[in-house]
Amino acid sequence: MKNRQMTTYEDIDWNELWRNGRKQKSWHSKGAEDWDRKAASFSERNNHSPYIALFLSRLPLDPSFSILDVGCGPGTLALPLAVQVDRVTAIDYSEKMLDALRQRAEEKGLTNISCVHCSWESDWQSHGIEPADIAIASRSMNVADLSAAIDKLNAYGSRYVFISDRIAPSPFDPEAFAAIGRDFNSGPDYIFTLNLLYSKGIHANVEILQLDPDIEFKSMEEALQTYRWMFKEITDTELGKLKKYLESRIIATADCLVLRRRYPPRWAMIWWKQES
Repeated sequence: MKNRQMTTYEDIDWNELWRNGRKQKSWHSKGAEDWDRKAASFSERNNHSPYIALFLSRLPLDPSFSILDVGCGPGTLALPLAVQVDRVTAIDYSEKMLDALRQRAEEKGLTNISCVHCSWESDWQSHGIEPADIAIASRSMNVADLSAAIDKLNAYGSRYVFISDRIAPSPFDPEAFAAIGRDFNSGPDYIFTLNLLYSKGIHANVEILQLDPDIEFKSMEEALQTYRWMFKEITDTELGKLKKYLESRIIATADCLVLRRRYPPRWAMIWWKQES
């Protein structure tokens, strides 16, 4: 009987599995231009999100610390962090998102935020980005090369690295896909990140951050615009089906429209402390 080669954990290429999983996902990855168009409404909706307090409460902040916020968006975390630390470097590949951040920082009188227009794939050193005490990537790990992104974060977080990564199906709603007649495949989530970290010898901590199942909108139009963001090239017929689905999830309409999600968003807070 011939000896068969056994496959072990060490044989698994988690970065390749990540790439393969991304090819199967049902949702469309957004580019910089998509986020440019979304910047204004995204900034307004996320300004008071309960996610902010959940994330920030886990950070070991010190007034002398510097923060590197990768995929900062309109400053959802960068702005409240700037009040608590010495300086924040905010990176995003959407110029409009950075414009929203700059405007809000000016309104708040914050002068310790540096905005850098670049991406995960950019040469950060050539953009003048330096290591910070804490490097964070909040809901911004939708990257083609997960291994390279992790290596960058690990190199630029001198004391700590904090990642919040999606737990499937977050932030998507599988029932919304079914309602308009589309199949849903979530694609890879945080478990790939965690295993890739382990394969690199990084033994990270994990905590689950869960948001409330109820979500508020000012109107059905706002709800529709938020949900249609999940889909690529949605048709008028599909949009009508989506509206009917959202109407079926309404639980209150007094001061605003309240929808109850069967799958409340959940995020994995993954973090590690650098060894001395």
